[in-house]
Amino acid sequence: MHPTNGGQGSPGSGPPDPSRPGDPGARRRDRPSAPPPRYEGPTNPHPRYEGPSGPQPKYERPYAPPPDPRRPHVPFNPPHPHGDPLREHGLFPADRPVPPPPRQEPPAPVPPPFTAGVPPYQPPPQPSGAGSVLWALAPLYTCGVATPFTMGYAAARTRSAWLALSALVYSLSLVLFVAGVVTDAPGGDNALEVLAVLASGLNWLGGTVQSLIVRKHVFDRVESPNDQAVAMAQYRRELRRQARELAERDPALAREVRIGRPDLPRQYDDGGLVDVNHAPAAVIAALPGMTPELARRVVAHREETGLFVSAEEVSIAVNLPPHLNADLVELTIYLR
Repeated sequence: MHPTNGGQGSPGSGPPDPSRPGDPGARRRDRPSAPPPRYEGPTNPHPRYEGPSGPQPKYERPYAPPPDPRRPHVPFNPPHPHGDPLREHGLFPADRPVPPPPRQEPPAPVPPPFTAGVPPYQPPPQPSGAGSVLWALAPLYTCGVATPFTMGYAAARTRSAWLALSALVYSLSLVLFVAGVVTDAPGGDNALEVLAVLASGLNWLGGTVQSLIVRKHVFDRVESPNDQAVAMAQYRRELRRQARELAERDPALAREVRIGRPDLPRQYDDGGLVDVNHAPAAVIAALPGMTPELARRVVAHREETGLFVSAEEVSIAVNLPPHLNADLVELTIYLR
C-alpha cells in the first residue's frame, strides 16, 4: 500500500509483491541465474610461429635480468616496425659496403740453407797418343839436347826420384858436350873431346830409349783420389788468386761477373770466394767454422756500420773465434 493513500491505492500503484503470482519481477527472480563465463585466461597476442608459410611473430622482448639500481635506467627502444630508416637509406655504418680483404699471396717457400758445394774434380786433359810419342822422340830429333827437359817433365809429373836423378845426369852430360864443343881447337885435349862425344851419345840415344820406356807410365798414369783432391784444391786456389787480381784491377767488372756471390746465377768460377760485404747470411754461414748465429751477427754489423775492408776487421767487429781468421783470409773477398 502506498504511503500517500494510507494503504488504499489502486492496483499497480505500489511496489510489486513478490509473493503474488502475477508479479513479473517475481518471475524474473524465480528464474535461476546463468553461471558466470568460465575464465579462459588472457588471449595470447603472439600466435605460435607456424613455419615459413605461417604468420611471422611480432617482436618480443627477450628476458632480461632485473635492472641494477646502481646503474642509470636506459629505456629500451624496440626495432622500428617498418625497418630502420637509417638502414633503409644506407646511412647506418654497418650496412655500408665493406671492401673485400686484400688477397694474400701464399708465402713463398723458404729455401734451404745455402751450402757451398765443391764441383767435382775435372782432371786435366790427357795428351793424345801422338803427343806422347812426339814427346818420347824429342831426344832423337834434337840430338839429345831436349833430353834433360823431357826427363825433368817426367819427374815432375810422376814425382819419381829416379827420373829426377836421370834428368840431373842428362843435364851434366849436356853441359859436358857444350864444353867440349866450345873448347874444340887444333891441338886441344882429346880426352875432353871424347867425353863430349860420349855425352852427346848418352843424351841422344840413351834419352830416346828411356823416354820410350817411361812414356806409358808418364802419360797413362791414373791419379789416385788423394792426388785428385790435392790437384783440385790447388786448382781452386789458383782461381781465387785470379779472381782477387781481377777485383783489384777492375771492381766494377768483378761485381758484374758476380765474384763472391755463389747465391746468384753466374758463369765465372772464382774458386769459392764469398763477398762478405754483399752475400746473404746463408752464404756466409757456409764458410768453414761459421754458424748461422755468427753469420747473422756479421750481416747485422754490416748493415749498422757499413762495409768491411778485411777479414781481420770482421773478426774484431763481431768477436769471431781466432781460429776462423785464416779461413776468412783464404775464402773471403770484400768488394766495395
